[in-house]
Amino acid sequence: MGVFDLDGDNVGRVRDVVASLRLDDRPPIVLGLVVEVVSRRRIFLPITRVTGLESGQVITTGVVNLRRFEQRPGETLVLGELLDRRVALVETGEEVTVLDVAMVNRRGREWQLEKVFVRKGGGGRLRRRGGETLTVDWRAVTGFALAEEQQGAATLLATFEQLRPADLAGVLHHLSAKRRAEVAAALDDERLADVLGELPDDDQVEILGKLAEERAANVLEEMDPDDAADLLSELPAQDTERLLALMRPTDAAPLRRLLRYPEKTAGGLMTSEPIVLEPDATVAEALARVRQPDLSPALASQVYVCRPPTQTPTGTYLGLIHFQRLLRDPPYTLLGSIVDADLRPLPPQAGLQLVTSHLATYNMVAAPVVDEDDHLLGAVTVDDVLDHLLPEDWRESLPHEEQPAGGSAAGPGATTALRGRTGGAGGAGAPGRAGGGAGRGVRRRA
Repeated sequence: MGVFDLDGDNVGRVRDVVASLRLDDRPPIVLGLVVEVVSRRRIFLPITRVTGLESGQVITTGVVNLRRFEQRPGETLVLGELLDRRVALVETGEEVTVLDVAMVNRRGREWQLEKVFVRKGGGGRLRRRGGETLTVDWRAVTGFALAEEQQGAATLLATFEQLRPADLAGVLHHLSAKRRAEVAAALDDERLADVLGELPDDDQVEILGKLAEERAANVLEEMDPDDAADLLSELPAQDTERLLALMRPTDAAPLRRLLRYPEKTAGGLMTSEPIVLEPDATVAEALARVRQPDLSPALASQVYVCRPPTQTPTGTYLGLIHFQRLLRDPPYTLLGSIVDADLRPLPPQAGLQLVTSHLATYNMVAAPVVDEDDHLLGAVTVDDVLDHLLPEDWRESLPHEEQPAGGSAAGPGATTALRGRTGGAGGAGAPGRAGGGAGRGVRRRA
């Protein structure tokens, strides 16, 4: 659900609900929402600052704290940790799997988790999906407080099925290591490959290390060669060689070539799978290749014309053609007659600064990388350059951390005052949370 302030300005999108389980069988209280704002940063929005949940939208007061959300001891993420759990019905002791929960408003702005939607039958990845489902009161099930060893992730993934790989990567990054491994195990190879390419290096290494080696090799085969090479470069040499040996030779060979180049050079940045065509190919053939849905916009921006063979490293590199030129010429036009041979390609040893200035000087989003024998080795795209120009934590950073979201409702002074208050007690089961009054917008530590 989208989150909006009282003026209708977009604050972000709900990614999870934070609850506090109780020691007895009373329903957990809802502490707040995890909201994703710009740059995929996740912040905590206290439930006391939510003025309405209606028409598929969350309405909040205008000032929110943009400090990054960090889960505290005693807090539970409803989507991240409760879905797919195996619990038991109190009355019969029968094992059920949690598919969903319902939060109910009791009075004012106090919410509780009161209903649980479950499927009967045993857990595990091979469980039958057609079992009986039913909705029960929270008190009718037991086992939420117990440690879950093999939780599965089918329901959680169904919740985020429509997310882009970059957004799903944000979900994985904020899960616990255990849940991250369970979600990764439940994703198919192609989807996991797309998501891995959007994760920080340490998350990539952690997830790959928890996969069986055969599956890890399969996932690497599905990744873009430059992303797979970057990931392999983070592993110990013996692990890298073992995974390469498990891969198909046709997939492993480009990675071995990429791994020979230093990281921040054109050779280390490039992908080995640009669009390559022969000079007697037609504009129609080139446009058909550009339309392939698996290509990134940067790679689809131009085609490279080479003499056979057209697999990298290719025969003699002749030049490139931007897709806008392809749109201007008749479909039967031969590529050799419209190729741009004047733009100088990059050598594989070119450093990051040279690559960046080359793209900026010629207003390009991709550039060919050619060796001293005029063989096309690959292409550097602007997204890979940006990955190395931005700070290492750019996927989590926010350009202006102290700027309030929904700024029309409060200026800088209001934000400062808000963070200066401690408020009252956080309520039952919520030690340490900022409590009543205007101070409820703050998460403070002792």
